[in-house]
Amino acid sequence: MHKSRPTQNKRQRERAQADKRKEKAERRQQSKARRANTPSGAPDGEDPDIAGIRPGPQPNPYGDEPWGEPEVEKPE
Repeated sequence: MHKSRPTQNKRQRERAQADKRKEKAERRQQSKARRANTPSGAPDGEDPDIAGIRPGPQPNPYGDEPWGEPEVEKPE
């Protein structure tokens, strides 16, 4: 009887799993270093998606409102 075959298969599987764990740990370390070296967007910490937005109603960014802004009469 040969029982060595399943043991060799198990060793190969375990070695492959260990290699995957090692590669994953290396990728995590590289990713962590890359994130530490890159700026997080805006230098002052303000989110660029909401920069310049004031509280309250916002103007229409497309300017297609039929009523538009009220015209102010200029004194002569």
